[in-house]
Amino acid sequence: MKITDISIPIKEGMVVWPKTLKPRFKQVSSHKKGDLWTETEINMDIHTGTHIDGPLHRIKRGATVEKLPLGIMMGPAFVASLPKIKVITPKALDSLRLPKGTIRLLFKTSNSDFWSKKIGFQKEFVALTPEAAQWLVEHKIKLIGNDYLSVGPFSDDGKAQAEVHRILLKKGIVLLEGLNLSGVKPGVYKLICLPLKLVGTEAAPVRAILIDL
Repeated sequence: MKITDISIPIKEGMVVWPKTLKPRFKQVSSHKKGDLWTETEINMDIHTGTHIDGPLHRIKRGATVEKLPLGIMMGPAFVASLPKIKVITPKALDSLRLPKGTIRLLFKTSNSDFWSKKIGFQKEFVALTPEAAQWLVEHKIKLIGNDYLSVGPFSDDGKAQAEVHRILLKKGIVLLEGLNLSGVKPGVYKLICLPLKLVGTEAAPVRAILIDL
C-alpha cells in the first residue's frame, strides 16, 4: 500500500494568503534548558497550509467545521490533471470525463510546481470560475481539492473568490485547499483528509493523504 502525503508543511516563513498571519512557534519549555519536557505553542490562522473550509467561511449562519460529515472526507477521489490551463472553466471540467460515481475531485494544475520553489505568494494561480463552481454543483460533487491556497481566483476586491466559495459552500461541498499534488499521477485514489476538531470555527487544518488503490 503506497501512501502519498499531499499536505503542505506548516513552518515559520511559509507561503500564506496576503495579509494573513504567518505561523509562529514558541518553545515554552525544553529539555535543552533543563526542563522535564519539551512543549511548544503555535500562533497561526486556521486557513494556513492544507485546510478545509466549512460553510460558515462564506455563508452567514453556515455549519461550522466540526459538524461536517467525516464520511465525505474519506473515500475514493479522482485526481484530475489540468497542466496547461490558466483557469478552470466548465469546458475544462467537461474534458475530464470523470469516472462514473465521482463525488471527490482533486485538481492537479501548474500550481503544484510552486511548492518546490522558494517563491512568495503567487496571485496568478489556477482556480475555478463561478461557472465552473456551478458545474460542480450540478454534477453532484461533494468534495473538491485544489493545489493552491484557494479554490477561487485572487483579485484585489475578492469578489470572484467569494462568489466561487459561496456557490460551493451553500450546497455543502467540502473545500480542501492548499494541496501539493506534484508527483501524483491522475487517477483514482483513496483520500483521507480529516480536519482538526475545532469547535465553532469556519475552517481547520488537515493532514491529507492519498492511498494508491
